[in-house]
Amino acid sequence: MPRRMFGQQFQLAGELKQAGCGVLFSPGGTLPLWCSIPMVTMSQNMLPFEPAEALRFGRWSGMRLKMWMLRRMQGRSFRRADGVIFLTRYAQQEVCRFLGGVKGRTALIPHGIENRFVQPPRLQQGVDRYSPEQPFRFLYVSILMPYKHQMEVALAISLLRGEGLPVAMRFVGGDWGDCGREFRRLLQRLDPDGEYLHWVGGVPFDQLSDVYREADAFVFASSCENLPNVMIEAMASGLPIASSNRGPMSEVLEGAGIYFDPEVPESIAEALRRLIHNVELRTQLAASAWQKGQSYSWVRCARETLEFIAETAEAYPASAR
Repeated sequence: MPRRMFGQQFQLAGELKQAGCGVLFSPGGTLPLWCSIPMVTMSQNMLPFEPAEALRFGRWSGMRLKMWMLRRMQGRSFRRADGVIFLTRYAQQEVCRFLGGVKGRTALIPHGIENRFVQPPRLQQGVDRYSPEQPFRFLYVSILMPYKHQMEVALAISLLRGEGLPVAMRFVGGDWGDCGREFRRLLQRLDPDGEYLHWVGGVPFDQLSDVYREADAFVFASSCENLPNVMIEAMASGLPIASSNRGPMSEVLEGAGIYFDPEVPESIAEALRRLIHNVELRTQLAASAWQKGQSYSWVRCARETLEFIAETAEAYPASAR
């Protein structure tokens, strides 16, 4: 890592000039200290610019230190870049507010999803069609980290089971440090027999579309996102969605979902309770989310990204080359 960072900061610019490159595109969000050609970068991570979310990892944690370093490096890069690509309006507004603005051109270009995730909504069934043996299956796909709030979701599902509702939750995603250990201990305490809370760990990306097909509804409880890719996958998969009310989620999902406070299990439980009991609501939300999910295209993303890079390079003053 130190060798790579040194090369990027102090050697890359000279190699670009020697190779005759006309523009530098750095989607990772960091740029060299000096460069004689136009530079375009991309904002993909909100954790460095939302310190309260980074604090969830612990005041003296390595992750919080990493986010502080990224905030300094990426902040400097965004201020100096000739072009910055943002994935959502929320990210653009928050990053620019945090930095006091950026000098270069900006563009709003969301990521896309693969076509294999696209599937029409299924016929929604009434709650009476489910049972403890054949429960209503919620799904949450995300790595186990503090700001993803899987523990609060597990507590919410446990509340619903305590009311006698036939629900189950499937968590998909790799674990991370102490958060993973605490989450496993919570599942063991809430559901020692593994009847309704299931964590399956990470799933290969080429199998994820099948995971969505097996679910009845999707839960997304993150409180810090730049663009919620997995929620977009769930939208395109035709699932009714209950989502966190933080960050860009309402910008992406708009009226095609119901929202909750991700830090309050009772708020999550209330949103899921509404989905379970209201067949018409589930049908409407699934259809609306599916329609919105169609707009996230990798083809469009690639075309608009390359056009923005080319336009930024063309606008670069010849005297500065």
